[in-house]
Amino acid sequence: MGLFDWVFGQFIEVIEWTDDSHDTMVYRFPTYNNEIKYGAKLTVRESQVAVFVNEGVVADVLEPGIYELETKNLPIMTSLNHWDHGFNSPFKAEVYFVSTKRFTDLKWGTRNPIMVRDPEFSMVRLRAFGTYEIRITDAKQFMNEIVGTDGHFTVDEIDDQLTNLIVSKFTTILGESNIPVLDLASNYEKFSEYISKKIAPYFGEYGLHLTKILIENISLPSNVEEALDKRSSREITGNLDEHLKYQTGEALNSQNSGSMGDIIGMGASIAIGQSMAESLSKSKIDKTTPPPLPDVNSKKYYIALKDEREGPYDIRTIQLFIRENKIKKETLVWTEGLEDWVEAYTILEKYFKTTPPPLPKK
Repeated sequence: MGLFDWVFGQFIEVIEWTDDSHDTMVYRFPTYNNEIKYGAKLTVRESQVAVFVNEGVVADVLEPGIYELETKNLPIMTSLNHWDHGFNSPFKAEVYFVSTKRFTDLKWGTRNPIMVRDPEFSMVRLRAFGTYEIRITDAKQFMNEIVGTDGHFTVDEIDDQLTNLIVSKFTTILGESNIPVLDLASNYEKFSEYISKKIAPYFGEYGLHLTKILIENISLPSNVEEALDKRSSREITGNLDEHLKYQTGEALNSQNSGSMGDIIGMGASIAIGQSMAESLSKSKIDKTTPPPLPDVNSKKYYIALKDEREGPYDIRTIQLFIRENKIKKETLVWTEGLEDWVEAYTILEKYFKTTPPPLPKK
Protein backbone atom coordinates (compact mmCIF):
# COMPACT_ATOMS: atom_id res chain seq x y z
CA MET A 1 0.00 0.00 0.00
CA GLY A 2 1.43 3.38 -1.01
CA LEU A 3 1.56 6.45 1.17
CA PHE A 4 -1.27 8.17 -0.70
CA ASP A 5 -3.48 5.08 -0.42
CA TRP A 6 -2.91 5.05 3.32
CA VAL A 7 -3.67 8.77 3.64
CA PHE A 8 -6.86 8.63 1.60
CA GLY A 9 -7.88 5.44 3.43
CA GLN A 10 -8.17 7.47 6.62
CA PHE A 11 -11.03 9.51 5.16
CA ILE A 12 -14.40 7.77 5.29
CA GLU A 13 -16.48 8.49 2.22
CA VAL A 14 -19.43 6.09 2.61
CA ILE A 15 -21.30 5.47 5.84
CA GLU A 16 -24.05 2.83 5.97
CA TRP A 17 -25.20 -0.17 8.00
CA THR A 18 -26.89 -3.36 6.90
CA ASP A 19 -27.94 -5.76 9.65
CA ASP A 20 -28.99 -9.39 9.49
CA SER A 21 -28.71 -10.21 13.20
CA HIS A 22 -32.37 -9.37 14.03
CA ASP A 23 -31.47 -8.50 17.65
CA THR A 24 -29.13 -5.51 17.29
CA MET A 25 -30.68 -2.32 18.56
CA VAL A 26 -27.71 0.05 18.23
CA TYR A 27 -24.56 -0.27 16.09
CA ARG A 28 -21.60 2.14 16.11
CA PHE A 29 -20.05 2.65 12.69
CA PRO A 30 -16.28 1.98 12.94
CA THR A 31 -14.68 5.45 12.73
CA TYR A 32 -12.03 5.06 15.43
CA ASN A 33 -8.96 7.14 14.48
CA ASN A 34 -10.62 7.77 11.12
CA GLU A 35 -12.03 11.04 9.85
CA ILE A 36 -15.22 11.56 7.90
CA LYS A 37 -14.63 13.29 4.62
CA TYR A 38 -16.57 16.48 3.94
CA GLY A 39 -19.37 15.58 1.54
CA ALA A 40 -19.25 11.87 2.43
CA LYS A 41 -22.34 9.83 1.58
CA LEU A 42 -24.53 8.67 4.42
CA THR A 43 -27.27 6.11 3.76
CA VAL A 44 -29.95 5.67 6.42
CA ARG A 45 -32.36 2.90 5.54
CA GLU A 46 -35.96 2.47 6.54
CA SER A 47 -36.29 1.32 10.16
CA GLN A 48 -33.04 3.13 11.02
CA VAL A 49 -31.90 6.50 12.28
CA ALA A 50 -28.32 7.76 12.38
CA VAL A 51 -27.06 9.53 15.49
CA PHE A 52 -23.93 11.71 15.40
CA VAL A 53 -22.01 12.04 18.66
CA ASN A 54 -19.48 14.86 18.89
CA GLU A 55 -16.98 14.65 21.76
CA GLY A 56 -19.38 12.58 23.87
CA VAL A 57 -22.44 14.76 23.19
CA VAL A 58 -25.39 13.47 21.15
CA ALA A 59 -25.70 15.93 18.29
CA ASP A 60 -27.66 15.39 15.08
CA VAL A 61 -30.22 12.61 14.50
CA LEU A 62 -30.92 11.87 10.83
CA GLU A 63 -34.01 10.07 9.60
CA PRO A 64 -34.09 7.54 6.70
CA GLY A 65 -32.65 8.92 3.47
CA ILE A 66 -29.39 9.52 1.56
CA TYR A 67 -27.30 12.47 2.76
CA GLU A 68 -24.22 14.28 1.57
CA LEU A 69 -22.64 15.36 4.83
CA GLU A 70 -22.43 19.13 4.83
CA THR A 71 -23.15 21.88 7.29
CA LYS A 72 -26.81 22.05 6.26
CA ASN A 73 -27.32 18.39 7.18
CA LEU A 74 -25.53 18.62 10.50
CA PRO A 75 -26.80 21.81 12.13
CA ILE A 76 -25.96 20.82 15.70
CA MET A 77 -22.49 19.54 14.73
CA THR A 78 -21.96 22.80 12.84
CA SER A 79 -22.91 24.83 15.89
CA LEU A 80 -20.74 22.76 18.27
CA ASN A 81 -17.70 23.03 15.99
CA HIS A 82 -18.30 26.64 14.89
CA TRP A 83 -18.72 25.73 11.24
CA ASP A 84 -21.15 28.57 10.73
CA HIS A 85 -19.29 29.75 7.62
CA GLY A 86 -18.85 26.27 6.17
CA PHE A 87 -15.97 23.83 6.19
CA ASN A 88 -14.23 21.64 3.66
CA SER A 89 -11.89 19.51 5.75
CA PRO A 90 -12.50 16.04 7.21
CA PHE A 91 -13.97 15.89 10.71
CA LYS A 92 -14.14 13.36 13.53
CA ALA A 93 -17.43 12.11 14.97
CA GLU A 94 -19.00 8.90 16.17
CA VAL A 95 -21.91 7.64 14.09
CA TYR A 96 -24.44 5.29 15.68
CA PHE A 97 -27.15 3.53 13.73
CA VAL A 98 -30.27 2.94 15.82
CA SER A 99 -32.78 0.33 14.67
CA THR A 100 -36.39 1.53 14.88
CA LYS A 101 -38.01 -1.71 13.77
CA ARG A 102 -40.20 -3.78 16.06
CA PHE A 103 -38.41 -6.31 18.24
CA THR A 104 -40.93 -9.11 18.62
CA ASP A 105 -41.46 -12.33 20.55
CA LEU A 106 -39.62 -11.13 23.66
CA LYS A 107 -40.43 -13.32 26.64
CA TRP A 108 -41.64 -12.27 30.07
CA GLY A 109 -42.86 -14.28 33.04
CA THR A 110 -43.14 -14.38 36.82
CA ARG A 111 -40.25 -16.13 38.54
CA ASN A 112 -42.26 -16.59 41.73
CA PRO A 113 -46.04 -16.81 42.30
CA ILE A 114 -47.93 -13.55 42.82
CA MET A 115 -50.20 -13.44 45.87
CA VAL A 116 -53.45 -11.60 45.07
CA ARG A 117 -56.89 -11.22 46.63
CA ASP A 118 -59.66 -12.81 44.62
CA PRO A 119 -63.42 -12.12 44.99
CA GLU A 120 -64.24 -15.84 44.65
CA PHE A 121 -61.24 -17.69 46.12
CA SER A 122 -60.23 -15.16 48.80
CA MET A 123 -56.44 -15.29 48.30
CA VAL A 124 -54.64 -17.15 45.52
CA ARG A 125 -51.12 -17.46 44.14
CA LEU A 126 -50.81 -16.87 40.40
CA ARG A 127 -48.12 -17.42 37.81
CA ALA A 128 -48.19 -15.70 34.43
CA PHE A 129 -46.09 -15.54 31.29
CA GLY A 130 -46.30 -14.24 27.74
CA THR A 131 -44.52 -12.17 25.10
CA TYR A 132 -44.11 -8.48 24.30
CA GLU A 133 -42.95 -6.19 21.48
CA ILE A 134 -40.96 -2.96 21.67
CA ARG A 135 -39.70 -0.26 19.32
CA ILE A 136 -37.24 2.61 19.79
CA THR A 137 -39.13 5.86 19.28
CA ASP A 138 -36.68 8.38 20.76
CA ALA A 139 -33.16 7.49 19.64
CA LYS A 140 -31.47 10.33 21.53
CA GLN A 141 -33.18 9.47 24.82
CA PHE A 142 -32.45 5.75 24.34
CA MET A 143 -28.78 6.54 23.72
CA ASN A 144 -28.55 8.73 26.81
CA GLU A 145 -30.55 6.51 29.19
CA ILE A 146 -29.56 3.00 28.13
CA VAL A 147 -26.81 2.59 25.54
CA GLY A 148 -24.08 4.99 26.65
CA THR A 149 -20.89 4.15 24.78
CA ASP A 150 -21.82 0.56 23.93
CA GLY A 151 -20.82 0.01 20.30
CA HIS A 152 -23.03 -3.03 19.70
CA PHE A 153 -26.15 -3.01 21.85
CA THR A 154 -28.53 -5.98 21.56
CA VAL A 155 -31.97 -6.83 22.92
CA ASP A 156 -30.50 -9.32 25.40
CA GLU A 157 -28.77 -6.48 27.25
CA ILE A 158 -32.07 -4.81 28.17
CA ASP A 159 -34.43 -7.78 28.13
CA ASP A 160 -34.00 -8.64 31.83
CA GLN A 161 -34.62 -5.05 32.89
CA LEU A 162 -37.76 -4.78 30.78
CA THR A 163 -39.03 -8.16 32.01
CA ASN A 164 -38.58 -7.08 35.63
CA LEU A 165 -40.41 -3.84 34.85
CA ILE A 166 -43.33 -5.74 33.28
CA VAL A 167 -43.62 -8.23 36.15
CA SER A 168 -43.48 -5.57 38.88
CA LYS A 169 -46.12 -3.40 37.20
CA PHE A 170 -48.18 -6.46 36.25
CA THR A 171 -48.38 -7.44 39.93
CA THR A 172 -49.63 -3.99 40.91
CA ILE A 173 -52.14 -3.79 38.06
CA LEU A 174 -53.44 -7.30 38.78
CA GLY A 175 -54.01 -6.40 42.42
CA GLU A 176 -55.80 -3.15 41.56
CA SER A 177 -58.00 -4.64 38.83
CA ASN A 178 -60.05 -6.79 41.26
CA ILE A 179 -60.95 -9.07 38.32
CA PRO A 180 -61.79 -12.66 39.38
CA VAL A 181 -59.19 -15.22 38.34
CA LEU A 182 -61.70 -17.19 36.28
CA ASP A 183 -62.61 -14.04 34.34
CA LEU A 184 -58.94 -13.29 33.65
CA ALA A 185 -58.51 -16.68 32.01
CA SER A 186 -61.37 -15.99 29.58
CA ASN A 187 -60.32 -12.42 28.75
CA TYR A 188 -56.58 -12.58 28.05
CA GLU A 189 -56.87 -10.25 25.05
CA LYS A 190 -58.78 -7.50 26.86
CA PHE A 191 -56.56 -7.74 29.92
CA SER A 192 -53.45 -7.58 27.69
CA GLU A 193 -54.70 -4.31 26.17
CA TYR A 194 -55.46 -2.97 29.64
CA ILE A 195 -52.00 -3.64 31.08
CA SER A 196 -50.33 -2.39 27.88
CA LYS A 197 -51.83 1.05 28.49
CA LYS A 198 -50.78 0.95 32.13
CA ILE A 199 -47.17 -0.18 31.54
CA ALA A 200 -46.37 1.72 28.31
CA PRO A 201 -45.54 5.06 30.05
CA TYR A 202 -42.70 3.40 31.99
CA PHE A 203 -41.12 2.20 28.74
CA GLY A 204 -41.36 5.75 27.42
CA GLU A 205 -38.82 6.82 30.06
CA TYR A 206 -36.21 4.81 28.12
CA GLY A 207 -37.20 6.15 24.71
CA LEU A 208 -39.08 2.91 23.96
CA HIS A 209 -42.64 2.21 22.93
CA LEU A 210 -44.33 -0.95 24.20
CA THR A 211 -46.24 -1.82 21.04
CA LYS A 212 -47.87 -4.97 22.37
CA ILE A 213 -47.91 -7.28 25.36
CA LEU A 214 -49.54 -10.69 25.21
CA ILE A 215 -50.60 -12.95 28.07
CA GLU A 216 -50.25 -16.58 27.10
CA ASN A 217 -51.18 -18.09 30.44
CA ILE A 218 -52.26 -17.22 33.97
CA SER A 219 -52.16 -20.33 36.10
CA LEU A 220 -53.17 -21.33 39.61
CA PRO A 221 -51.22 -23.72 41.88
CA SER A 222 -51.69 -27.37 40.88
CA ASN A 223 -53.69 -28.28 44.00
CA VAL A 224 -56.13 -25.42 43.36
CA GLU A 225 -56.49 -26.46 39.71
CA GLU A 226 -57.26 -30.03 40.82
CA ALA A 227 -59.96 -28.74 43.18
CA LEU A 228 -61.47 -26.68 40.34
CA ASP A 229 -61.45 -29.74 38.06
CA LYS A 230 -63.31 -31.76 40.68
CA ARG A 231 -65.82 -28.98 41.20
CA SER A 232 -66.39 -28.70 37.43
CA SER A 233 -66.86 -32.46 37.16
CA ARG A 234 -69.53 -32.43 39.87
CA GLU A 235 -71.41 -29.59 38.18
CA ILE A 236 -71.25 -31.24 34.76
CA THR A 237 -72.50 -34.54 36.18
CA GLY A 238 -75.61 -32.84 37.58
CA ASN A 239 -78.17 -35.24 39.09
CA LEU A 240 -76.19 -38.29 40.18
CA ASP A 241 -79.06 -40.76 39.83
CA GLU A 242 -79.87 -39.58 36.30
CA HIS A 243 -76.19 -39.64 35.39
CA LEU A 244 -75.83 -43.28 36.47
CA LYS A 245 -78.96 -44.23 34.55
CA TYR A 246 -77.54 -42.54 31.47
CA GLN A 247 -74.27 -44.46 31.83
CA THR A 248 -76.25 -47.70 32.18
CA GLY A 249 -78.20 -46.95 29.01
CA GLU A 250 -74.97 -46.25 27.16
CA ALA A 251 -73.58 -49.58 28.36
CA LEU A 252 -76.68 -51.41 27.08
CA ASN A 253 -76.18 -49.90 23.64
CA SER A 254 -72.51 -50.78 23.59
CA GLN A 255 -71.36 -53.69 21.45
CA ASN A 256 -69.49 -55.16 24.39
CA SER A 257 -72.32 -54.99 26.90
CA GLY A 258 -73.61 -58.55 26.45
CA SER A 259 -71.36 -60.23 29.00
CA MET A 260 -72.56 -61.26 32.44
CA GLY A 261 -69.88 -59.06 34.04
CA ASP A 262 -71.28 -55.97 32.35
CA ILE A 263 -74.83 -56.85 33.42
CA ILE A 264 -73.71 -57.32 37.03
CA GLY A 265 -71.81 -54.05 36.81
CA MET A 266 -74.92 -52.25 35.57
CA GLY A 267 -76.99 -53.69 38.40
CA ALA A 268 -74.41 -52.57 40.92
CA SER A 269 -74.33 -49.08 39.39
CA ILE A 270 -78.11 -48.79 39.60
CA ALA A 271 -78.12 -49.99 43.21
CA ILE A 272 -75.34 -47.58 44.17
CA GLY A 273 -77.07 -44.72 42.39
CA GLN A 274 -80.37 -45.36 44.10
CA SER A 275 -78.67 -45.74 47.48
CA MET A 276 -76.75 -42.49 47.06
CA ALA A 277 -79.83 -40.66 45.79
CA GLU A 278 -81.83 -41.87 48.81
CA SER A 279 -79.01 -40.88 51.13
CA LEU A 280 -78.82 -37.43 49.61
CA SER A 281 -82.59 -37.07 49.80
CA LYS A 282 -82.58 -38.17 53.44
CA SER A 283 -79.83 -35.74 54.32
CA LYS A 284 -81.88 -32.91 52.80
CA ILE A 285 -84.92 -33.93 54.88
CA ASP A 286 -82.82 -34.19 58.02
CA LYS A 287 -81.58 -30.66 57.51
CA THR A 288 -85.14 -29.35 57.50
CA THR A 289 -86.32 -31.42 60.54
CA PRO A 290 -85.79 -29.88 64.00
CA PRO A 291 -83.59 -31.82 66.44
CA PRO A 292 -85.23 -33.68 69.40
CA LEU A 293 -86.01 -31.74 72.57
CA PRO A 294 -83.30 -31.82 75.24
CA ASP A 295 -83.79 -34.29 78.09
CA VAL A 296 -84.58 -32.22 81.15
CA ASN A 297 -83.80 -35.20 83.36
CA SER A 298 -80.32 -35.63 81.95
CA LYS A 299 -78.67 -33.61 84.72
CA LYS A 300 -78.03 -35.58 87.91
CA TYR A 301 -77.54 -34.40 91.49
CA TYR A 302 -75.83 -35.86 94.52
CA ILE A 303 -76.98 -34.98 98.09
CA ALA A 304 -75.29 -35.33 101.47
CA LEU A 305 -77.55 -36.82 104.19
CA LYS A 306 -76.16 -37.80 107.62
CA ASP A 307 -72.61 -37.55 106.30
CA GLU A 308 -73.46 -40.01 103.55
CA ARG A 309 -73.47 -39.29 99.81
CA GLU A 310 -76.63 -40.32 98.03
CA GLY A 311 -77.52 -40.22 94.36
CA PRO A 312 -77.37 -39.42 91.63
CA TYR A 313 -80.98 -38.22 91.37
CA ASP A 314 -82.75 -36.49 88.50
CA ILE A 315 -84.42 -33.13 89.01
CA ARG A 316 -87.88 -34.61 89.49
CA THR A 317 -86.64 -36.71 92.42
CA ILE A 318 -84.86 -33.68 93.87
CA GLN A 319 -88.13 -31.72 93.73
CA LEU A 320 -89.92 -34.55 95.54
CA PHE A 321 -87.26 -34.57 98.29
CA ILE A 322 -87.62 -30.81 98.71
CA ARG A 323 -91.41 -31.09 99.09
CA GLU A 324 -90.95 -33.88 101.62
CA ASN A 325 -88.45 -31.70 103.47
CA LYS A 326 -85.82 -34.39 103.03
CA ILE A 327 -83.65 -31.78 101.27
CA LYS A 328 -83.45 -28.51 103.15
CA LYS A 329 -81.95 -25.22 102.09
CA GLU A 330 -78.72 -25.95 103.91
CA THR A 331 -78.41 -29.53 102.60
CA LEU A 332 -75.18 -29.97 100.63
CA VAL A 333 -75.65 -30.72 96.94
CA TRP A 334 -73.23 -31.41 94.06
CA THR A 335 -73.72 -31.71 90.29
CA GLU A 336 -71.51 -31.72 87.24
CA GLY A 337 -69.86 -28.36 86.66
CA LEU A 338 -69.41 -27.48 90.35
CA GLU A 339 -65.99 -27.44 91.92
CA ASP A 340 -67.25 -28.33 95.41
CA TRP A 341 -70.40 -29.15 97.39
CA VAL A 342 -72.77 -26.20 97.86
CA GLU A 343 -75.93 -25.57 99.85
CA ALA A 344 -79.02 -26.65 97.95
CA TYR A 345 -80.61 -23.22 98.12
CA THR A 346 -77.78 -21.64 96.03
CA ILE A 347 -78.55 -23.67 92.92
CA LEU A 348 -82.13 -24.90 93.53
CA GLU A 349 -83.69 -21.72 94.85
CA LYS A 350 -86.68 -21.75 92.48
CA TYR A 351 -87.76 -25.22 93.69
CA PHE A 352 -87.79 -24.13 97.35
CA LYS A 353 -90.11 -21.25 96.49
CA THR A 354 -92.72 -23.69 95.21
CA THR A 355 -92.74 -25.66 98.48
CA PRO A 356 -95.83 -24.92 100.65
CA PRO A 357 -95.26 -23.37 104.08
CA PRO A 358 -95.65 -25.57 107.18
CA LEU A 359 -99.20 -26.18 108.51
CA PRO A 360 -100.39 -23.79 111.21
CA LYS A 361 -100.34 -25.15 114.79
CA LYS A 362 -103.72 -25.93 116.34
